[in-house]
Amino acid sequence: MKRDNINAMSAPQPRGGYSQAVSIENFRRLLFVSGQIPMTSDDVVPEGFEAQARQVWLNIDAQLKAAGMSKADIVKVTTYLADRHHLVANREIRNDYLGSLAPAMTVVIAGVFDAAWLLEVEVVAAQ
Repeated sequence: MKRDNINAMSAPQPRGGYSQAVSIENFRRLLFVSGQIPMTSDDVVPEGFEAQARQVWLNIDAQLKAAGMSKADIVKVTTYLADRHHLVANREIRNDYLGSLAPAMTVVIAGVFDAAWLLEVEVVAAQ
């Protein structure tokens, strides 16, 4: 698969951790991971934003592994935050998980389905 991160010079430049656009060619498969919620497999919602965000990324990792993929295959991330005050913590935790990977990314401040959840994250992966 050929993957290119694109950041047009005539558009605002990303400030770390993502690309303005990601082009993929010659891929074999795409995986669309539904919004992962901050809940464990035994229905426990962790306390606080940091714990919830880390749980969401654990859930994403589990979905990727179940499909025979890894975080290196992520090409797009969409995050829904219940409160904009979590923007910095969200970025730090996301960057901890993604490391040097820079997928296309969108963050939306929105009412999340369950009031106990502080975020939900969906990804698209390609191989």
